[in-house]
Amino acid sequence: MAIKIDKKITAYKLVTDEDKKAAELAAQAPVSNVVQMGEPLSRPDMLVGNTYKIKTPVTEHALYITINDVVMNEGTPHEHRRPFEIFINSKNMEHFQWIVALTRVMSAVFRKGGDVTFLVEELKSVFEPSGGYFKKGGKFVPSLVAEIGEVVEKHLQEIGMLKKPGLDEHQQKLVEEKKAEFLEKHAKSGDEMNDEGYPKGAQLCKKCNTKASILMDGCMTCLNCGDSKCG
Repeated sequence: MAIKIDKKITAYKLVTDEDKKAAELAAQAPVSNVVQMGEPLSRPDMLVGNTYKIKTPVTEHALYITINDVVMNEGTPHEHRRPFEIFINSKNMEHFQWIVALTRVMSAVFRKGGDVTFLVEELKSVFEPSGGYFKKGGKFVPSLVAEIGEVVEKHLQEIGMLKKPGLDEHQQKLVEEKKAEFLEKHAKSGDEMNDEGYPKGAQLCKKCNTKASILMDGCMTCLNCGDSKCG
């Protein structure tokens, strides 16, 4: 087929047999829109990990959560641990189906590589429609899934993937002083305390989810984490 050229020719290039073969191979290659965020991790012969026990009022038996880690860059200054798989075991079969599904999906995310810390917020934001529960220590947990998220968060903090939250030395000292002052004053007046050592009328703190928020110096102040509406 003849092609009419209307413009002035300024340069040209001959198509070689190698160019034709390269074009044919490129046309045959499958097109993929998948973006790989990290190298998938292969399972080594041995993994290190921790097992956590949680006992909740919504399950008859305790749950045992095991998170195994793979050691990256072993023997180098950049050696660190990252989660590779998770298992949840319990005698309670009521939640068996969704727990197995959850652990398989989470393990797949761990093995995919990249940043996995987003799982903590995703799990902790799950709410039970019938309402959450208070665990030992007076802390409110919105769901069993959220408590699993707290265990994952604790583990990631232990291996250094997440920073441990908390008050600095000065803030902790101030909270302890305020708490001691308040408890001493109310102990003399005969006010009752709950099992966690906070006043029975204490409200739920929105920051640490503990029933330890009381009115102090005209402001709602948490005796557990120090959070105050007055700053």
